[in-house]
Amino acid sequence: MIEVWTWPTPNGHKVHIALEELGLAYKVVPVNIGKGEQFKPEFLAITPNHRIPAIVDPEGPGGKRFQLFESGAILIYLSEKCGGKLIPADPVGRYTCLQWIMFQMGGVGPMFGQYNHFANYAGEKLAYPIERYTNEVRRLHRVLDKRLGEAAFLAGGEYSMADICTFPWIRNPDRRGIDLTDYPNVKRWHDAIAARPAVQRGVAVLAEHQRRGPMTEEEKEILFGKTQFAAR
Repeated sequence: MIEVWTWPTPNGHKVHIALEELGLAYKVVPVNIGKGEQFKPEFLAITPNHRIPAIVDPEGPGGKRFQLFESGAILIYLSEKCGGKLIPADPVGRYTCLQWIMFQMGGVGPMFGQYNHFANYAGEKLAYPIERYTNEVRRLHRVLDKRLGEAAFLAGGEYSMADICTFPWIRNPDRRGIDLTDYPNVKRWHDAIAARPAVQRGVAVLAEHQRRGPMTEEEKEILFGKTQFAAR
């Protein structure tokens, strides 16, 4: 059974959804990032980057224990563990899928994260970064909307890991000042994915721990202050 060291964030949800879609047995190991559990030695032994999610597969390559961090790498690994499911087999489809996975990893996730930080969590609300990342969030939605006007899903006609890794970042658009009706192709895609039973199960993992109110000062210090940048 695969251990998933995780927390209910978009990056955590990617892996939960993939495991549910693939029907793989897994055990959730909660890592409360607001309390600093990502800095515990047992987690650092799996990922030196102290970011969730990470997995431990006791039946990895060659039947040996295998640990892996970085959500994009985890999705590709899980696909290959299951014979290539959720990543197209043909070269064009495969690289198109990987292209959109990289787009999420290098664009959607980091840029949405920067928006969230400066607009919602930063102690001082600075106009320049808020405007910059607001514009970038909207630009990325336009890129997605254009692609999804050409194809049903990001990699083409079939649902894939590219959709799984991007969907959690598009959820709750109001948190980024986004109205999905302004991006009708993204909305159609979002609603179709949100209706999938495996997706609903995936986003329900650790949902009882989802933050419901403002971040505390202690959480801000752990996530954004000196604790985050201490040498380990």
